[in-house]
Amino acid sequence: MMETMTDEYVDYMADSGSSADQIVAGFHAIDERVNAMREQRLNDPDSLGDKLIKYFIPTLAGLVAGKLFQALWNRGTSRTAKAAAGENAQQGLLMSVLFAGASAAFGAILTTLADRGSKAFVNRRHRRHG
Repeated sequence: MMETMTDEYVDYMADSGSSADQIVAGFHAIDERVNAMREQRLNDPDSLGDKLIKYFIPTLAGLVAGKLFQALWNRGTSRTAKAAAGENAQQGLLMSVLFAGASAAFGAILTTLADRGSKAFVNRRHRRHG
């Protein structure tokens, strides 16, 4: 009876040792990932200002492009709306869908161009200063 209890205790200790090893291995894996992220951050050539430029210029360009497109659309459709006063609901829905698609395409093109321009600007600053 005593042997069985001792054998169970040894098995329990062996199992808990492997669990502890697994936990330690998990902590080592987390530590390696944190170190890799730290190295990536330290080796990143972009400053906070560079990151803000790369974020805000395309964002503002997309916002301005959307407002500009909406103003141009409203100006163009107000003329045609006066000419076709008896517009039905189906034509109104079609115009809404057309506006959404054209506005999204116009905004995407200008945002992409602004994104490329901001990245080129930051890269040019990096070459000039370092």
